[in-house]
Amino acid sequence: MIRDKRRLDPNTGELRPEGGAAVEPDGGPARAGGSPQEPVASGGAADGEQVAEGDDAPSPDDELARAKAEALDLADQVARGKADLYNLDQRFNNFVKRSRAEAETEKVRGAHSVIEALIPVLDDIAAARQHEALEGPFASIADKLETTLTARFGVERFGAEGEEFDPNVHEALMHSQSPDVTVDTITTVLQPGYRAGDVIIRPARVGVTGPE
Repeated sequence: MIRDKRRLDPNTGELRPEGGAAVEPDGGPARAGGSPQEPVASGGAADGEQVAEGDDAPSPDDELARAKAEALDLADQVARGKADLYNLDQRFNNFVKRSRAEAETEKVRGAHSVIEALIPVLDDIAAARQHEALEGPFASIADKLETTLTARFGVERFGAEGEEFDPNVHEALMHSQSPDVTVDTITTVLQPGYRAGDVIIRPARVGVTGPE
């Protein structure tokens, strides 16, 4: 719409009312009311129709499905967390058991090392006792030492003449033959053996006589 603001009408020469006259772009008079017809937008709603608001809002079923999915995901995370905690607990328990076993092994190994270091002293005591030279205070000290080693660490002296030779616990340094024996027999004990429980600290070093 084009509004002609000239005070005088070019066609009649008369004075126009205040505000001028409105004309169409083709020069024709404006429609009643002086305002152009409002165009109707293509695809708009018809008269009396209202556009529904919130058409994109999720439905209750969608909300429930989403909540169930989140609940399942959280349950899965909790299950994984419990599994990880269980595995960690098992590894810790195994570590504690292994550490205790290793500590006990090292303790026994240390005791055996001390016993092995004392074997020369025990040999001297055994030799002195064999030659009846173990007397006086030295005899008391020697007895106390042997008693302590036996009671605390299970130390035992073994190897005697007349026993059957066992290569697991005896070490043969000499060997001879005789018709008087039917199996390999210890006839001479050069050094007694020592064991602590089931562990051989030192095998008995002996002379063996076997059958012809």
